[in-house]
Amino acid sequence: MYAVIDIETTGGKYNEEGITEIAIYRFDGHEIVDQFISLVNPERKIQPFVVNLTGINNEMLRQAPKFYEVAKRIIEITEGCILVAHNASFDNRILTTEFDRLGYDFNKETLCTVELSKKLIPDLPSYSLGKLVRSLGIPITDRHRASGDAKATVDLFKLLLSKDKKKEIIQATVRLDPKRQLEPKLLDLIEQTPSVTGVYYMHREDGTIVYIGKSKNIKKRLTQHFTSDNRKSKKIQLEVTAVTYEETGSDLIAQLKESQEIKANKPIYNRALRKNLYNYQLSSFKDDDGYLNLKIDKANAKEEPLTTFTNYQQAKSVVYKITQKHQLCQKLTSIYKTESSCFLYDIKECYGACIKEEPVEHYNQRVLAFIEQNSYSKKNMLIIDTGRDVDENSVILIEDGVYKGFGFYNLNFQINSPEILKSIITPMDNNRDAQHIIQSYLRRNKVKKTVFLDAK
Repeated sequence: MYAVIDIETTGGKYNEEGITEIAIYRFDGHEIVDQFISLVNPERKIQPFVVNLTGINNEMLRQAPKFYEVAKRIIEITEGCILVAHNASFDNRILTTEFDRLGYDFNKETLCTVELSKKLIPDLPSYSLGKLVRSLGIPITDRHRASGDAKATVDLFKLLLSKDKKKEIIQATVRLDPKRQLEPKLLDLIEQTPSVTGVYYMHREDGTIVYIGKSKNIKKRLTQHFTSDNRKSKKIQLEVTAVTYEETGSDLIAQLKESQEIKANKPIYNRALRKNLYNYQLSSFKDDDGYLNLKIDKANAKEEPLTTFTNYQQAKSVVYKITQKHQLCQKLTSIYKTESSCFLYDIKECYGACIKEEPVEHYNQRVLAFIEQNSYSKKNMLIIDTGRDVDENSVILIEDGVYKGFGFYNLNFQINSPEILKSIITPMDNNRDAQHIIQSYLRRNKVKKTVFLDAK
């Protein structure tokens, strides 16, 4: 399966471009089976030459969804696909950069129709998309718009598949079934692990743990490790002789275990997660007029955060979402710099806290509602989610805002006393990374239920 993609951007400095439009056609090698086309608000200005080239201007994108609002659909439509694009390295870089800003690892195999065209149709005067498809009799409409260019790339790719007598393109898809390339030792290690959610441990011959990871599908993740050709993966492939694992059922518990155990064991190939997972935080303060403000700051151990973020772009995207969901003022959430009214007030979507028009108590009620929903500071609560099998739930215990640990219990067993609860909890460290993991997870994912113990 292929995901044929085209992206239009704002232009600008390398790795600072923003997406303005994206089109993806899911293509099974014969026909288009799904599609996604959308303008995207890049939250930055478009370069003038790009406006002239694409016809997309800042005004057109003002009400367009931001990237985080379309990210889930992009993940869904590209699931299990090789990315195909004309100059695939560019589109793949832009897409992975946007997902990196959200703290999500988007990793796909790619095929480039420029490179394939040069190999299968040599000696053409130009391999730019417009000139290439015209020379091949492929119609193209809406040139330099994502949908038109992506559709032309589908037709070009279909032609290239038919011209590929040696089936080199099809053979490239073998990378999606990499077991054929595995050494027997690594294949055996994969076969011994299940397709479950949990934490896995890679060992040297003397038992030393060299790498700890977590995954929603351990078998699939190990396959990626053992077929990757980056420097770290190649070293791991040479050293690993055994893999052990611990099933968690819950992805949240897997993340918490991974973080704590990397800190405890300090595996040689886990350098990245030895550092703090979060770099920015959201906090609140009252201004001189009594309004509750929200602000994004660099992580600060001295100040209690409402929630934390991996990077600034992720923080900004989440605060935009918070502002819209709770009908807050852009000026008071620090995402619209102005001395007067904010943009939402100008379009009648803000009640006027920015110009002291809305009563302080009305505005602050909505801010407090957000804080109540998203901060577990001082709270006593249970986070209940999926267990390791259908008859089990997982539970995370928070006491007075402190993460105590996790456990599992049978669905037929009711947790009805603190003593019983504490007997099934595995104690864990309450550090800033654990708080970040819990806050981020609850912000992005649904759990089965949250039980507030104070409500009894």
